[in-house]
Amino acid sequence: MRVVSRLVLALLFVWPHVARAQTVDQVVDRCVAALGGRAAHAKLKSRSSTGSITLTTPGGDISGSIEVLNAAPNKVRTLIKADLSSFGAGQLVLDQRFDGTSGYVMDTLQGNRDITGNQLDNLRNGSFPHPLLNYKEMGATARLGGKEKIGERDAYPLSLEPPSGSVVHLYIDAETYLPVKVMVTADVPQLGRELEQTVEFLDYREVDGVKMPFQLKATSAVQNYTINITKVEHNVRIDEALFSKPTTP
Repeated sequence: MRVVSRLVLALLFVWPHVARAQTVDQVVDRCVAALGGRAAHAKLKSRSSTGSITLTTPGGDISGSIEVLNAAPNKVRTLIKADLSSFGAGQLVLDQRFDGTSGYVMDTLQGNRDITGNQLDNLRNGSFPHPLLNYKEMGATARLGGKEKIGERDAYPLSLEPPSGSVVHLYIDAETYLPVKVMVTADVPQLGRELEQTVEFLDYREVDGVKMPFQLKATSAVQNYTINITKVEHNVRIDEALFSKPTTP
């Protein structure tokens, strides 16, 4: 009887921890719900986001503008403009395009080029309006780790492993279930090596029934920058040519 009693007491202490354990699907579903739910996201076919970008450099901050266009299922165009004349480099225009299959960059500093290899795989793994909505259909595997501290808050680390391309490490707030940080290591041909980049998601606001971060802080070994979104529009008409390589670059 004494052995049985000890076993019962042991189970009583273990049971609360087991009951609180969550599966990958539960964390993903709660995250999607916190972001607005599947029904609200299903209504979104395109998005136009505009705002400002601040690049941090040893010589001081550089301010510019940013425009991001998205269209289902995974088309994206990012246009960044900044004045580098104080650094003797003139105007920076970085226009990155992906039409769902191929990608191209128009870059006034490093030259125009096709996007290939790991970077192209990562673009192909993207999904609008959010990758957690259909990662299984995209062939990715999700793995859930134990809680970690992100600043002062607990977060669930969720790794998305696609068939090809970089593993995406997403951290989801354990209380709000909103994504708070993502880490990706990608191959950067311009540097000749891999580079890990971390992006923090801040200042969530609701737009058309879905929540979006209006501030993003990115850090890496070579470049830090902050994006502040000022305007978001959904289901706007976007010229398909803006996602493709220009015929006369």
